[in-house]
Amino acid sequence: MAKESMKAREVKRAKLVARYAEKRAALKKIIATADVNTEEGAMAAYEAARKLQAIPRNANPIRLHNRCKITGRPKGYMRQFGLSRIQFREMASSGLIPGVKKASW
Repeated sequence: MAKESMKAREVKRAKLVARYAEKRAALKKIIATADVNTEEGAMAAYEAARKLQAIPRNANPIRLHNRCKITGRPKGYMRQFGLSRIQFREMASSGLIPGVKKASW
């Protein structure tokens, strides 16, 4: 079981990512489309890059990490179900996940 502080940290990061997503996308678009051969374009790209650096680091979607919804375990995460492999096996064995059954030949 993950510490409550780790779960809370992930929730906080997810909120930050959502809050700054639009601003990040706009700044990245300015940087990508700016014509760096002209002085105005180079200055616009430079200013956009500085503003992008001023955004909190935890607002970057790369810093998010998938965690099990029940235990908070960061490893062995199954994206389709939102669970770790251990919780998935327990729940599937007890029939708590609809449409999933144990394979047998």
